[in-house]
Amino acid sequence: MAPHDHPDLSIDQRHALLTAATRLSTEFAGVFGVETIDRFLTSSYDQFAGRARIPHYLPLLAERFARQRLHALAKVEGKSLDGRPVVVFLCVHNAGRSQMALGFLQHHAGEAAVGWSGGSQPGDAIELGAVAAMAERGIDITSEYPKPWTDEVVRAADVVITMGCGDACPIFPGKRYEEWELDDPAELDLTGVRTVRDDIERRVLRLLDSLGVAAAGK
Repeated sequence: MAPHDHPDLSIDQRHALLTAATRLSTEFAGVFGVETIDRFLTSSYDQFAGRARIPHYLPLLAERFARQRLHALAKVEGKSLDGRPVVVFLCVHNAGRSQMALGFLQHHAGEAAVGWSGGSQPGDAIELGAVAAMAERGIDITSEYPKPWTDEVVRAADVVITMGCGDACPIFPGKRYEEWELDDPAELDLTGVRTVRDDIERRVLRLLDSLGVAAAGK
């Protein structure tokens, strides 16, 4: 089923998804066919349809998530090898710890590394305490959103960082895994979130050093 043929879509959503499918088809021309792109866009839409707070943004979320998953699949299948290390941060709700870690990785690594994140039980929105604590460091994470992880995203990673997701975290042989034991920001006041934030930054900087990525922004 093409994404814009989904039975529960409004006219505006159909148009937005059709436009998204066209953009993705152009972006991944020669890499993936229309059927693969439509399948990923439809399944990405379904991931958010039952819990998105603002339905108007569903096509945009679906397009962004589908694009990430297609980039991951391209790496897994050897169709995209640019030499940059890929790090995936996994926690439970993808609303606090993993989002702060992703923010620091993108801030310090820039274009020298690729960062993704996901949760075993994605929340509805990024935690306000995490947003505020990161804003104090000049890093805006409000453009991100809680999302699940998928097999292709984890398989594409060079390093998988887990944060409290336990047995729910996916395990693929041969991957480099690290468990970061960190308090959940959702259970802390802003002072406590700052402590977790600073710990995460130190860990991200050590990780980048281990990957041979020179950290900027320090």
